[in-house]
Amino acid sequence: MSTIHLSEQETLRREKLAELIMMGVEPYPAALYPVNTHSNTIREQFNAENKDQFADVCLAGRIMSVRDMGKANFAVIQDAHGRIQLYLKRDDICPGEDKSLYDIVWKKLLDIGDFIGIRGYVFITKTGETSVHVKELTLLSKSLRPLPIVKEADGQTFDAVTDPEFKYRQRYADLIINPAVKETFTRRTKMINSIREFLNNQGALEVDTPVLQSIPGGAAARPFMTHHNALDIPLYLRIANELYLKRLIVGGFDWVYEFSRNFRNEGMDRTHNPEFTILEFYTAYKDYFWMMETTEQLLEKAAMDVCGSTEVPVGDKTISFKAPFKRISIFDAIQEHTGFDVSRMNEEQLRSVCKQLHLHVDNTMGKGKLIDMIFGEKCEKTYVQPTFIIDYPVEMSPLTKKHREKQGLVERFELMINGKEIANAYSELNDPIDQRERFEEQVKLMERGDDEAMFIDNDFLRALEYGMPPTSGIGIGIDRLCMLLTNQVSIQDVLLFPQMRPEQPAGPKTEEAEKE
Repeated sequence: MSTIHLSEQETLRREKLAELIMMGVEPYPAALYPVNTHSNTIREQFNAENKDQFADVCLAGRIMSVRDMGKANFAVIQDAHGRIQLYLKRDDICPGEDKSLYDIVWKKLLDIGDFIGIRGYVFITKTGETSVHVKELTLLSKSLRPLPIVKEADGQTFDAVTDPEFKYRQRYADLIINPAVKETFTRRTKMINSIREFLNNQGALEVDTPVLQSIPGGAAARPFMTHHNALDIPLYLRIANELYLKRLIVGGFDWVYEFSRNFRNEGMDRTHNPEFTILEFYTAYKDYFWMMETTEQLLEKAAMDVCGSTEVPVGDKTISFKAPFKRISIFDAIQEHTGFDVSRMNEEQLRSVCKQLHLHVDNTMGKGKLIDMIFGEKCEKTYVQPTFIIDYPVEMSPLTKKHREKQGLVERFELMINGKEIANAYSELNDPIDQRERFEEQVKLMERGDDEAMFIDNDFLRALEYGMPPTSGIGIGIDRLCMLLTNQVSIQDVLLFPQMRPEQPAGPKTEEAEKE
């Protein structure tokens, strides 16, 4: 049996828990608590004229601070909507002769972090602070672990613990002590609701597609692999939902979309997490020109709904989501930023360019990956304002329709904002013979050692053979878009529970550790 190593504070709180139980106080009551208001409602609506409406309020929350003033105390509790000050008098809580319950429970056995329920009336203190005069107090949950140290000044909270290891691993504690963190995730939900509203109003249908797939298709990425015991077959966590959504277009839907949880077994950094959210939608009888205009409309609406403006602060920059966005071909972008015209180069010539640009390449990389590396390393970060990078070489885009006018290119765009890819879209390839040939080229890359090359999906090819109408599709990185609209620099700051290494078990501090 493992040993739990407790700090002095944790040990003390467990002793208080035992004492409460001995006194007959239930530290974790199961009964419903009749909350009838919240902190923000009191702060925003209470005034001298409507005080009768706040003569009997009942709210609950976590104790965040206490000021002991003898027979009376001030405290602050925090609920889901903010904080409110409480005023507690010994004679109100214990109106009889025996004041021991107040003296022992409130002053000795309750701690910062405990959940309490209170009933009372609202008033304004001599210092102008809207507060609740408490008439009844109930312990709702005893906290056995002290909150991280928090500093407060001028009505603002400052987290003394800024270590990402703490913030991301113990998100629950981060949310308690940092109100701004909660606002980030509130705005994330507002952003997703805005996008969903836009699509629903356009007549799109939200659908669900499989997360466990026998073939990881729809993107060039390394998948996570698992095993299905009953069927005795390998399965993959989806890297994209594209091929399933296209099957629905084949089946007769005109416009489908999905907020897809995807998984890619790749590196982690400030813009990559192995588990992430993508919005993909596919629309029949449209092309990538239509998709660019639709994307501009969607993002302009999201910025307005979340930020109240199309001009969004991101770090020390201001990003304008006002349509239209700039458009430039990938070859023109590379020439503009490197001086090399790679539009007619073969694989060996591209390798030579990479060498001159001091980019590391290996033999597994084909023409498409070489061009992608040049753009990614030398061009991508320069596009701060929303910019559509258009007209990619066919080698980079195995699921995209060939360009109607430009030989060797496809009708594809990527949207760059603040130096990062936010969206990827195509005029979708609907020629089943061409698609099979593209898949076969991917197999050749896989045989060379490219572990991100696509598998052949024969069922998807069969679906295309039934006929898919002209279609345009897009994938939008929800996490990256959220970073922009909430002014966060790391993807971990817009994920409630980002992936982390397993936590090392804590042990008792050694004498050497204490010295350090």
